[in-house]
Amino acid sequence: MKTDIKSLIMEAANAAREETGDHIESQFTQRPQWPIDCTVGPGLEGAIACESAVGYVNGTAGRLIYRGYDVFDLCTHANYEEVSYLLLHGRLPNEAEYKKFNETLIKDRYLPLTLRQLMGFPVEAMNSMASLRLGTLLLRQTLTSRDLDDDRPDISTAIGADEDSIAMELAPLGKEHATYEFKQEQKKPENGLDNAAEIRSCYHLIAALPTIVAAVHRVRNGEMPIAPDAELSHSANFLYMLTGKKPTPTEEKIMDVALILHADHGMNASTFATLVVASTLSDIYFSVGSGISALNGPLHGGANENVLYTLQEIGNEQNVESWVEKTLATNEKVPGFGHRVYKAYDPRARILAPLAKQLAQEHPEHMELYKVAAKLEEVMISRLGDGKKIFPNVDFYSGLVYSAMGIPPYLFTPIFAVSRVAGWTARTIEYLQNNRIFRPRAIYTGEFDKTYIPIKNR
Repeated sequence: MKTDIKSLIMEAANAAREETGDHIESQFTQRPQWPIDCTVGPGLEGAIACESAVGYVNGTAGRLIYRGYDVFDLCTHANYEEVSYLLLHGRLPNEAEYKKFNETLIKDRYLPLTLRQLMGFPVEAMNSMASLRLGTLLLRQTLTSRDLDDDRPDISTAIGADEDSIAMELAPLGKEHATYEFKQEQKKPENGLDNAAEIRSCYHLIAALPTIVAAVHRVRNGEMPIAPDAELSHSANFLYMLTGKKPTPTEEKIMDVALILHADHGMNASTFATLVVASTLSDIYFSVGSGISALNGPLHGGANENVLYTLQEIGNEQNVESWVEKTLATNEKVPGFGHRVYKAYDPRARILAPLAKQLAQEHPEHMELYKVAAKLEEVMISRLGDGKKIFPNVDFYSGLVYSAMGIPPYLFTPIFAVSRVAGWTARTIEYLQNNRIFRPRAIYTGEFDKTYIPIKNR
């Protein structure tokens, strides 16, 4: 069955390459000479915040690259564990590295202390993302001592540390040593990272988030958490801890693909939030907690829930034409279509579409909903594809995929975090190699020269 899934992905890859080719956007793929000129819109749209070798989103060609590898190829041949290692270390692991990494993940999936602490909170009444954020902070206590007074970062060892005042205000680049530089050189491990404890924490987070999400789900449903199975893969373990049943090979491979597809995606809101916190020299747990908080917002992480509800509202494929006509006539957005970056078909949606069909065929009760989605895609592309370049994005089919595997909508966004933690941590470790605290400016539009009026005269 895995071979069939691989064939579907390869067919999607061939279709993408035939339609859009391999055009590379030179303005986003060449090392810049700082400072650079760029057009910046509200919300920092268009701003270039940093350089990165972790991942590249090619919006023109509809391609997604992790460390030089096309996501189509990674989904076909790799698993999430390999991709996580790739994002963090810049290369795919050899057999010995993979074995050691996998052994670490197996160990770190067991969270008895963290789960015991988490169950002391009213998890069954909490938003699932709030529970995940809380669990991540509790997880932090098991591997870091940063909350102790004598283990706080020592700001006296940093050169040019006061970047929130003078250094960032001097044009064009601030002081000569505006990045954090530490006087006492630390011994670098073989992987080239500045702090072995930080990379260890990254492993910890990647392994632990699925356990936390699964435990929260079961407690919400009046069930006890299930311990991970050391014999199962990362994706299979996640499904097993959620449902109590070992997944089929098809379900395991499709969940694995879904996790790979969400592992990294450029400087999105949650990644940016993670990096902003990390740039202050806070630790990786607080930084990832910020990413989770940003992902909780409905404009970022909850779109696939809305897609599922929309498909259920439409009801059947015969209603699609009239529903689209009415929706577009009132200038309403259709959930799951269009993207800020992609002006071509989202490669993640290309992969998930045939996988959603595959699952619907195996679970006939979901076939009608899939038919509604397929018809909606057909109608929307015929109306808006050629002219406005609006195509399905990753959220359009991911909810269908999760739903067919028996996963409720309130878990869709936490699953996003389970995957994206690899990208968050990889980009954080990379950014801290040449850290500069984020400090954009705002345009003041208020008044001047107002006179203070005593409170009794107001």
